[in-house]
Amino acid sequence: MILPKNGPLPLDAPSPGSSFTDLLASMGALPNLNLPAGEKAPSAPEGTTVLALRYSGGVVMAGDRRATEGHLVAHRRIRKVFPADNYSAVAIAGTAGLAIDMVRLFQVELEHYEKIEGVRLSLEGKASFLARLVRGQLPMAFQGLVVVPMFAGYDESEDAGRLFSFDVVGGRYEEIDFGSTGSGSRLAKSYLRTVYRDDLTSEEAADLAVRALVSASQEDTATGGPDLRRGIYPNVVRIDRDGLVELDDDVVGPLAENAVETIR
Repeated sequence: MILPKNGPLPLDAPSPGSSFTDLLASMGALPNLNLPAGEKAPSAPEGTTVLALRYSGGVVMAGDRRATEGHLVAHRRIRKVFPADNYSAVAIAGTAGLAIDMVRLFQVELEHYEKIEGVRLSLEGKASFLARLVRGQLPMAFQGLVVVPMFAGYDESEDAGRLFSFDVVGGRYEEIDFGSTGSGSRLAKSYLRTVYRDDLTSEEAADLAVRALVSASQEDTATGGPDLRRGIYPNVVRIDRDGLVELDDDVVGPLAENAVETIR
């Protein structure tokens, strides 16, 4: 049976199930991500360093605010950490526009699944579906427009925070204690490797997340450190059994000021 490219599905069409992406595909509404032969992808702003680390009972995720375009600063206040739902978050690195669209689709997917199935998708299932979305961007990655997110959340079945990293082809990898992606990820992980403990509180984990971003910004020009004069601080979220909480600038600001003063 040939499905229409637009308009409602016929009554005898196969059900797309609980996936919003499959629903779009069945209607022929998914965008074509291939450029015409011989054309190069345009230059676009890129987000850089994001990270996550576990603490006792949850996980903290943070990202710097700088987007670069070549050797220039494209944006100073870009958001890189987004709620996926009430118990998980996704952070973006790579081509900013494509990454933000992926996050929005991921948010819709989780909401669509919950409405169709009547239950929330498991954390493992969320990570697997995000890997599928990353894999769907592979045609753009071959053209130089790469998106590599991080995913973290609270696993109710284990009463613990968990975090996942991905590669450009959609490979999914669970990180045990902490993880990072983006241009400054190696520097951030090097810092966390020296200070991480298993018994961190949520406040200590947020402090270490900000410090790791500041440490990365010292050597990686694409990673933006806190701009104290402009009041630009990292985005930081905390996720535990009480749900997702985004830390206000009133909380992150003092952490950033202290990190700038002490990280050398």
